[in-house]
Amino acid sequence: MEPMTIYLFGSAAPPVFEVRTVIRDLQSRGAAVCLGLTPTAADWLRDDLESLEELTGRPVRSRYKRPGEPDVWPKAEAILFAPVTANSLNAWALCLTSSFVVGVVAEGIGKAIPIVAMPCVNAAYASHPQIDRSVETLRAAGVTVLYGKDGGFVPNAPGEKRAYPWQAAVEETLRRTG
Repeated sequence: MEPMTIYLFGSAAPPVFEVRTVIRDLQSRGAAVCLGLTPTAADWLRDDLESLEELTGRPVRSRYKRPGEPDVWPKAEAILFAPVTANSLNAWALCLTSSFVVGVVAEGIGKAIPIVAMPCVNAAYASHPQIDRSVETLRAAGVTVLYGKDGGFVPNAPGEKRAYPWQAAVEETLRRTG
């Protein structure tokens, strides 16, 4: 029996540096993981990309494939997009798909792929009204957004360091795969 395939996507926020641990956790629970990153997140992790490809057994993607090129990933049974920055969150809610990972999750809504997202924005960004609008738009589209006091990420003050609740995101993603 083939393992379930989970796409793990990340934006350029500090928790993206913990992605190796998340991949290992998902793999230990029977998932095959394909890692996708925004271009800036891929740049942040550029020294680790080769070892992350070895860990997942798949290319790490941060750009769209060219027309006619084969898809190098199997079909996703679920997508976990964490951390999601304000930029990626708002682009996704507005269907602005210039980024590969945003394009995949935007299309994933229409394909009815279970998607879990956990933003990573500080309280200054969170005070902008577009953040709440984007969260509500995505929730209304069927995305599980782990944000706010009812579970998931709670914004911290700018510069404040607090543990990112990866475990909540992993557990919810696995729950959504059945």
